[in-house]
Amino acid sequence: MERLRTYVENITNGSHTLTDQQLEQFDKFYEMLIEQNKVMNLTAITDRDDVILKHFIDSLALAQYFDLSKNISVIDVGTGAGFPGIPLKIAFPWLDITLYDSLNKRIKFLLNVIDTLSLKNCTALHGRAEDGGRDDFLREHFDLAVSRAVANMSVLSEYCLPFVKINGYFIPYKTESISDELENAKKAIQTLGGNHEKTVSLTLPSSDIGRSFPFIKKIKKTPSIYPRKAGIVSKQPL
Repeated sequence: MERLRTYVENITNGSHTLTDQQLEQFDKFYEMLIEQNKVMNLTAITDRDDVILKHFIDSLALAQYFDLSKNISVIDVGTGAGFPGIPLKIAFPWLDITLYDSLNKRIKFLLNVIDTLSLKNCTALHGRAEDGGRDDFLREHFDLAVSRAVANMSVLSEYCLPFVKINGYFIPYKTESISDELENAKKAIQTLGGNHEKTVSLTLPSSDIGRSFPFIKKIKKTPSIYPRKAGIVSKQPL
């Protein structure tokens, strides 16, 4: 896990580092992930070094371009096994993190992780994004929405932008080349109250794995008719 400490120091220009306790939390999270993966499908990546690179370092990569030094509220939509939300919470413990997923078994696992690692101001909620975006306690409540879920930008925007408050950001973790995807999602992003400010791209260290982060700023409220009902969003993208 020591390479995590070096990585965080590098991407924050030395302004932030991980304590031994935080590295121990990453260790424990890895152990819990692998153990639970024996009884339910959480990840196809199980080799320790691969998990560190493709799950932990990848989750933390956003910190190179987005200021995570402040106490902001973050929702991880479609969090799955807790990526990127859990690594972000461990590395930047002042963040107020909500993990959101449609599979209750995963939420139970994540609640156990949160309890075992003693993560404060971190919760895991069960539900579909289409329903959560209409919940008065969640809608336009967050400074930042992130997602590593596999969906195109049009669909992800309708899942995520309703959660974001005005002047907040939706920043999905996308693969290296997304210019066409962003062009196709332009109407959806604008309709939902967002504005594409920029896209930053990187390659994960000592690998050929590319990652892109489109910065979608919420500039106006999402119309009340969005998100549409479950099933419609993915079948009929905006």
